[in-house]
Amino acid sequence: MQELVRKLLEELGEDPGREGLLNTPKRVEKALRFLTSGYEADIDAVLNNALFTVDYSEMVIVKDIDFYSLCEHHLLPFFGRCHVAYIPTNKVIGLSKIPRLVEVFSRRLQVQERLTSQIADTIQEKISPLGVAVVVEASHLCMSMRGVQKQNSLAVTSAMIGAFRDNARTRMEFLELIKVRGAGPSPRDWAAATEACAEEA
Repeated sequence: MQELVRKLLEELGEDPGREGLLNTPKRVEKALRFLTSGYEADIDAVLNNALFTVDYSEMVIVKDIDFYSLCEHHLLPFFGRCHVAYIPTNKVIGLSKIPRLVEVFSRRLQVQERLTSQIADTIQEKISPLGVAVVVEASHLCMSMRGVQKQNSLAVTSAMIGAFRDNARTRMEFLELIKVRGAGPSPRDWAAATEACAEEA
């Protein structure tokens, strides 16, 4: 990988032998290995048997989970917050494991839509709850740094399964509970970005 980075620097018109770039290939490889470490993660190992039998059937929410990922179209970052909810039947997931689950899927080359679905589908698969809801809000540097250069665009995606899809009151309760604190936008104000980076090859 380091040799590929040196070649890339040359193709960009740089001198990979100059002082400031001498260790850049090593740094880039280390950074990319970290940012894509989700490929090597084992979901069951991440959850680490943190699935517990409980007598609880109300909504469980973990919100404002920060995440960072790389857009698979341009290898530029997108980042934001993820909100996860589910209604258990007889099992719950240890609360600390939900942010870890988000981290596993975000540390891959991604599109926001797939990231959202992967989180929801995994929770559904592991504990078979009555419903799962995931909302992801993110800023994409492939939109703000290049292309349409829309600095304040916010892309919002959601995945609703089971009770969250079928029951409007349950869905609205979730959306009300994840309203962003402070000056941030509420779910009613969210608007998905109209241009996707994929449209600008």
